[in-house]
Amino acid sequence: MKILGIDPGMAIVGYSILDFDGKNIVLEHSGSIQTQKGQKESSRLLEIFNDLRTIVAEYKPDVCAIEKLFFFRNYTTVMPVAHARGVILLVLEQFNIPVYEYTPIEVKQILTGYGRATKKEVEQMVKISLGVDKLPKLDDTVDSIAIGICYTRNQKYTHF
Repeated sequence: MKILGIDPGMAIVGYSILDFDGKNIVLEHSGSIQTQKGQKESSRLLEIFNDLRTIVAEYKPDVCAIEKLFFFRNYTTVMPVAHARGVILLVLEQFNIPVYEYTPIEVKQILTGYGRATKKEVEQMVKISLGVDKLPKLDDTVDSIAIGICYTRNQKYTHF
């Protein structure tokens, strides 16, 4: 099974493609979609849309695990992220890819057993889950991997 993990954002969308055989998780590919701050929001959303369509068409994921927005202190931050997330969900719907959503607290809880875990603790569990010593440098990409791993650990959603 191929899982597309996504950490949505307007400036950076972290993504990863994980192969999961029911036991082992292999990171097939990861990266980010980055948009320029000075561009119109509509142009940035179109860039996310087009880039994600290319990624989905190339890797053909079976499911997508995406971070769910649940609380933001800064209203000016949450709106662009929500718009980007909407574009991402549109692409996934066009390709008929089932979507599973996890809040940041759920990701931390599922990976570490503690909903208030630090970034370092989550990164360590991602390394252990993948059996690797190094992770991508960009936090958004690592977060997308963590979100994808959540799907593999949530047995009620994992069908084999």
